[in-house]
Amino acid sequence: MRVAVGLVVASIVAAASIYSFSPRPVPPMRETRIPVDTMQLMDIRQSKAGTVVAGELGLILVSPDEGKTWKPASMTSDRQALITRLVFADDSHGLALGQEGWILRTDDGGQSWTETAFTEKNGEPLMSAARLPGGDWLAVGAFGQVLRSVDDRNTWQSDTLPGLSDWHLNQIASSADGKQWMIVGENGTVLRSTDGAHSWEAVEPFYHGSLYGAVHLGGNRWVAYGMRGKVFFSDNAGQTWSASQIPALVSLYGHTLTAGGELLLVGQGGVVLSSKDGGEHFNIARRGGRASLTGIVVRPDGEWLMSSDGGLRAFAPNAQGTGTNQPTNKGAA
Repeated sequence: MRVAVGLVVASIVAAASIYSFSPRPVPPMRETRIPVDTMQLMDIRQSKAGTVVAGELGLILVSPDEGKTWKPASMTSDRQALITRLVFADDSHGLALGQEGWILRTDDGGQSWTETAFTEKNGEPLMSAARLPGGDWLAVGAFGQVLRSVDDRNTWQSDTLPGLSDWHLNQIASSADGKQWMIVGENGTVLRSTDGAHSWEAVEPFYHGSLYGAVHLGGNRWVAYGMRGKVFFSDNAGQTWSASQIPALVSLYGHTLTAGGELLLVGQGGVVLSSKDGGEHFNIARRGGRASLTGIVVRPDGEWLMSSDGGLRAFAPNAQGTGTNQPTNKGAA
């Protein structure tokens, strides 16, 4: 009897062992989703790779399908420092700038990035960059920081510009033909060049708050914008400036020009301001939410995609100037 019971127990143990090691289907793993709708995003751009966004923890994301799905870009270094700006000189070649003097370069539209600068101690944030007509690259940032690269973004050296103080420099912008240039920043700082960035001069202060961006609208027409809803326009390549009429006194952080020439400015409180007369007058095209919008691109179907400190936002304006507004809820594995 004991022998029989022992055989039964041995058979059960053997069967359990065989079953435990036998192959069987594995349940699918839950999709790893990129929370693009809740991340702090500082900028959004279009390139040959698609739509590119960047922001918190040094993340750069790429969407090949106009914001429907996203995947992380390939990066040589993971610094987890906030990326403040994306810059593209064309569809392929660009820079990502960040805190701690972080600079990354791309040559494939943003799918892969290589680190070319990082300050281990006491690094200050960089805010903007551009490729100059002569081929050099210029980057600007906090406390009047100016860096220049003469070897196509591989190395960077400190530089100086005439009339420059230690105020923060927030953006460098140019005309489409590369002849006119503008650098704007803190305390109403404006530096201008009309000879392809060979020489610069400081503009007499016309505003003592921060200017966050500037955009060329053709000819000698420029618009500069900044904190507390301050927007100015110039018809003489930045020599003198006049105040624009603004319906919302909110800080403005980014812009885009539509194919039809409409200027859109984005800022606090989810506000988008629109001007169709070269920046003299603005209307509210979109408002709502607590997030501050930091950048905007217009998709081919007319929908706006906007980066913000509360995630990616989408807005579909219609013929009456209103539309649907919602955060995007799309991620990627």
